[in-house]
Amino acid sequence: MSAAVSDDVRREARKATTRALGRALLTFVLTLVAVVVIWQGLLWILDVSSYVGKGPLDVWEFLVSDEDAAANRAELFGELGVTLAHATIGFVSGLVAALVIAMVFQLSKGVEAALMPLAMLLRSVPLVAMAPVIILIFGRSAATIAVMGGIVVLFPALVNIVFGLRSASPQMNDVIAVYGGSSWTALRKVALPSSLPALLAAVRISVPGAVTGALLAEWLAVGGGVGGAVGQYSAQAQFTALWSAVVLVTAAALVIYNVVVVIESIVLARMGMAERV
Repeated sequence: MSAAVSDDVRREARKATTRALGRALLTFVLTLVAVVVIWQGLLWILDVSSYVGKGPLDVWEFLVSDEDAAANRAELFGELGVTLAHATIGFVSGLVAALVIAMVFQLSKGVEAALMPLAMLLRSVPLVAMAPVIILIFGRSAATIAVMGGIVVLFPALVNIVFGLRSASPQMNDVIAVYGGSSWTALRKVALPSSLPALLAAVRISVPGAVTGALLAEWLAVGGGVGGAVGQYSAQAQFTALWSAVVLVTAAALVIYNVVVVIESIVLARMGMAERV
């Protein structure tokens, strides 16, 4: 009997994995089509000069069919690699900070009451306005990338994780309390497992935020990567290279986002939590 149940569970897990892959692939394709249509449509509707506004065919020629396409790809993919490395720094620092702060809030309502309004106030200040202060404190280094990228990632992730921790079953918390467990035990045994859907959602929404934070850090502070190159291309009127760089970083963000969506769907399906997504 148990073997049959186990086989059923494995079959359902495989079906959930297949559905997740299918949905992610379909969403990715439809998103690409929509972006290309909107992109070209806006160029036509707004009557943007062909000298400045480059369409999908221009980018394709720059990266694929031109004589210098190989050199163009090598340059832009090198810049993209730098940006993705910077995005990883901001993503990890922001998500870890959000998780730690959310856990502290869960353990102490007083700390949450004192710091959450301050966090929301800080979030309302544009990062461009804070950039000079951050650069003065941390210099033009990896620490600045971590701080600026972390700020972009931190607040949306914090809100999601706090909500997830609060979704724990009150009955399960009561069981922990009856058996003499502490708030820390309730956090580890009940709140953190219950918050898995919210935590994975925080990871998902943090991916584009991390890329945005990396671009801002490169543009405002450390240079290099796509963020630094875009400013140079604009100043030198290399508009095809500029549009191609934007297209590559956007496509990379879409790919990573969809990979995270697939992982999220598979993990939740295998844990029987897919209905809570």
